[in-house]
Amino acid sequence: MNIDISSQRVLVSAASTGLGKATACAFQRAGAKVAICARGVEQLEIARQEIEALTGKPVLSFVTDLSRADDINNMMDNVLSQWGAVDVLVNNAGGPPSGNHDSIDDEQWGSAFDLTLRSAIRLTDRVLPGMKDSGSGRIINLSSYSVKQPLNSMLLSNSLRLGALGWAKTLSNEVAKYNILVNTICTGWTKTQRIDQLIEARAQAEGIDRQELASGLIANIPLRRMAEPEEIAAVALFLASPAASYITGAAIPVDGGCAQTI
Repeated sequence: MNIDISSQRVLVSAASTGLGKATACAFQRAGAKVAICARGVEQLEIARQEIEALTGKPVLSFVTDLSRADDINNMMDNVLSQWGAVDVLVNNAGGPPSGNHDSIDDEQWGSAFDLTLRSAIRLTDRVLPGMKDSGSGRIINLSSYSVKQPLNSMLLSNSLRLGALGWAKTLSNEVAKYNILVNTICTGWTKTQRIDQLIEARAQAEGIDRQELASGLIANIPLRRMAEPEEIAAVALFLASPAASYITGAAIPVDGGCAQTI
């Protein structure tokens, strides 16, 4: 599908690597105005240059710790001062660390809440007024198939991503009258740095070979492979396009068939 969204102003959070970067690249190729943010200065600058090189169009980039309200507000002040409004917000924040109930303390719960759920709420709060004024908008949340099938040793992610999904569904009902569409992409095992880190941590915790663990995970995916980040990005691009104008409040699995719930 040839999607042209050249008039759209798109903000992608946590976009220096992985799913965020792939999504920003997809929107850049489709002709959108793109802004990205991430915490790491060097990696963010590398990503900005690579995304710009795809088309030659400038990309806005902002060093932002998504767990900090001040960082988000400073970044949004800059974006809105230059663009006036945001048409498409892609909420992405990587994810909290792995662990079980006995290994996670109160501070980790708070940090994970700020990163995984509260960052999306804070970003959305800043873009909604402009979307309401224009009578349209798209909010796309990148999540995990764990909202449908919880994963072992991923207590923080399992808990907070379900909360984020409930928030997104409720919000979709509230803002539908403004033609603002809110959807969630539930990703599966994808070839990203975060997934590599999760596999490494789990292999060490279980005392097994990393490659053996990875092979076992892939064997349980019906498509028998991990996703490419670009495959997730393609769904985000579709949800931002006119072709998805009647989709809202949806939790869309892009997981190779991992989730076994209907």
